Amino acid sequence: MSESENRMIEILRILDQQEKPTGSKVIANELNNRGFNLGERAVRYHMKILDEKGYTKKIGYSGREITDLGRSRIEKGLVYDEIDFTYSKFENYIYQTTFNPYTKTGNVIVNKSNVLDKEALDIIKKAFETGIAVSPRIQINKEKIGGVEGYTVESICGTTIDGVFLKNGIATQPQYGGIIEVKNYEPRRFKELISYKKTSITPLDAFIAKNMTSVLNVIDNGNGTIPANFRIIPGKVGNRAKKLIEKLNQANINGIIAIGKKGENILGVPVPEDFIGIAIAGGITPFCVAKELDYDVNIKLGEELEDYANLKPVNKKANSILRSVNPHKQYNKIPFFLSKSWNLIEEVDYDMETGEGNIIADISYVNKEDLDDSLKVIKNTYKDCPEYITPYYKIVEDNKNHDRVGIATVCSLSIDGILIKNGIMCKPKYGGLLEVNDKSSFIELISYNGSSIDPHKIFILKDLTAINKDETGARRLLASIKEIPNIAQYQSNEILKELSKKDLSVLKIGKPREMVYNAQVNNYKFGVVAGSGLNTIAAIREKGIDIDIKAMETSMPLNEMDRF
Repeated sequence: MSESENRMIEILRILDQQEKPTGSKVIANELNNRGFNLGERAVRYHMKILDEKGYTKKIGYSGREITDLGRSRIEKGLVYDEIDFTYSKFENYIYQTTFNPYTKTGNVIVNKSNVLDKEALDIIKKAFETGIAVSPRIQINKEKIGGVEGYTVESICGTTIDGVFLKNGIATQPQYGGIIEVKNYEPRRFKELISYKKTSITPLDAFIAKNMTSVLNVIDNGNGTIPANFRIIPGKVGNRAKKLIEKLNQANINGIIAIGKKGENILGVPVPEDFIGIAIAGGITPFCVAKELDYDVNIKLGEELEDYANLKPVNKKANSILRSVNPHKQYNKIPFFLSKSWNLIEEVDYDMETGEGNIIADISYVNKEDLDDSLKVIKNTYKDCPEYITPYYKIVEDNKNHDRVGIATVCSLSIDGILIKNGIMCKPKYGGLLEVNDKSSFIELISYNGSSIDPHKIFILKDLTAINKDETGARRLLASIKEIPNIAQYQSNEILKELSKKDLSVLKIGKPREMVYNAQVNNYKFGVVAGSGLNTIAAIREKGIDIDIKAMETSMPLNEMDRF
């Protein structure tokens, strides 16, 4: 992306954050704060271009507003930029935090969520009373949301703690967002993690879905999963950090779940030598309860800054229902997705000439009574868009539950294995959500590196796919991006074209330094995009059929699979 494009995207972001038309002087000042040295005349020049593109519109002499098309440009058109922006946004808020736990004054970072139902609001407030969030202090405003009477609820974000640390000379490094498994009210280990870097989705947002958290179960019986963040701090500041945490607790900011010793793994997460790991509860944890009960709640993470004094506790003192983490108990390290991937990739031995050999299979499970309908969905999906769907499948038994059967499909990482078998290094880079149209592009990306879960599973559980097209006619598919050294381009192209002929879903072969569907690979590499084996599984779920999604389960001979 050129420097000029960078400036225009930043202008769109500034306008998107304004509540009224904004002039070039205000924009120029804000750009300067963000490291862009641009005068008012240059801003007006860029604004004229944005007007012509339909991304902004002039409102008399008041300034300009961003249009819906401009917001779409931010959200969909620059996913490769959003990957770095997600992390940078948190760094900006950390810097702007001014809260002083000694005087209990200053601003804090807040999550701003919309709740449409009074009953849901009462449930959320009761969840805050259990002390499982960062703080019981919230602000509730009754207002119209999308033309409907509702409530906006501001809650303290865990990133506030990073801001307080920084203001006191302690550098924190946010590492992961994830979900923690809780047993008998004791946090045990992180069940899933996503790195804060190299993702277009805020990690905790990735796990805010009905089937991914069970906060209500934790409240009711002490067993379930809750969202949480993980960061590290230098080992030398451990004592100072603990004193700050004590002061934060006195200010009703008490979301620390666990803090380790130097170099000690915490809740299954490895910690570098000479660093200390800290796990912090998600500030949006109480809102997950309403989500789990199917209430309409729109959760926005780390949305803005708010004066601490404006947030009031839901009760006088919210002691957490969670027990302290056992410091002497060691839990197994959480397995990251790529570690499992490389071992399965090594099992791939598919031979293109004979058509025999193993590929990697995803296996997802449906009730036996839903099998015929599920297969019908797969068949119709392949018929509707064969260029994006691999037609191979196999029905397998579920040895743990005889009322269910598994549907095996071809995992896109099989292509990595085939290339490696042929002496070409191919690395899985991102799992993404691909919007298909005249100018197809990725609208979400999550790096395989630093994730414990297949990104495609997240997109399915958050109902972001539209394999069967949505009401607007848009189609959103699951696809993965691989990167290959430029020197292997010719040989790779020959193999990939041959795989495409055999109906393995190779969607696009990029060129060196070329953006592939608006996603970027490293220098001296080229990108390859392949359709996910979970596309048909997502299509089944879109039709309302209950399906237990499993990714990258085993290796399986392709020649023993059925096909449509």
